Amino acid sequence: MPTNRPLKVGLILPDTEREMGGATARWSDLAAMARQAEGLGFDSLWVADHLIYRFAGKEQQGPWECWSNLAALAAITTRVELGPLVACTSYRNPALQAKIADTVDEISGGRLILALGAGWHEPEFTAYGYPFDHRASRFEEGFRIVHDLLRIGHADYQGQYSSVTDCELRPRGPRPAGPPLMIGTNGKRLLRLTAQYADAWNTTWLRDPGEIAPLRTAVDSACIAVARDPATLARTACVFLDLPTYTGRWSWSTPQPPDPHQPEEAADLLRGFAREGISHVMLWLDPCTPAGIDAFAETLALLDS
Repeated sequence: MPTNRPLKVGLILPDTEREMGGATARWSDLAAMARQAEGLGFDSLWVADHLIYRFAGKEQQGPWECWSNLAALAAITTRVELGPLVACTSYRNPALQAKIADTVDEISGGRLILALGAGWHEPEFTAYGYPFDHRASRFEEGFRIVHDLLRIGHADYQGQYSSVTDCELRPRGPRPAGPPLMIGTNGKRLLRLTAQYADAWNTTWLRDPGEIAPLRTAVDSACIAVARDPATLARTACVFLDLPTYTGRWSWSTPQPPDPHQPEEAADLLRGFAREGISHVMLWLDPCTPAGIDAFAETLALLDS
């Protein structure tokens, strides 16, 4: 679907309890919203890779499992890109993660973006029995295995936390070098890894294009440090966007008052992100409901004009 929009616009689906305008989406809801968003012209669909949310003073929430959702979404859509925001490398053996990703890429016909991160919510690590220590080191080792398996189909690596021996990825998905790799981080160590090996960088959670400048400087510096042209690393961002019909979203961050946007205001906001060098935004709409998705269609039309 060729457009004139200045950046790609993705939709984060409400995969967690009470995220769909206060209701909990079942698979039938997610499937219907995915088809709706694809038909209206969204460029991508995203789901979170979390296990449970537990915050002091708040009712706990659980999401549906990320890769099960992505495989199903890959089978029922035809055009939109798909991805996790972001897949936590601590939750799966890295060689298995590469195999899962290549399989979902196959189901989708080459539409997966493999976004990876180290994880951050300690209560879910504890609840599900995953170690929370040395997350950057664990991520770096796991990412090297994922990278090699997807890029060349073979990995042989012995690390402190992860290891594979003469491992091969067979059969291969639709892209010889696998899906594009994105790393979600603002940390100096993982930014360097991003600059060395990734196709795209992702940051969360933003409301204003003015927040990009210092982050862009850090990403550019990481690229320069490894002799990479900063222009070759795509920049992406997860963005909160409130519609006039907002209902209020759960938030693990400091509660913020709603900032409702009319369609033209929303289009101007996204144009602002594009001017700051962001090539792809992943929107957490409020409300993220079928009615909210329909309402946002006017903004997509304005971006295309």
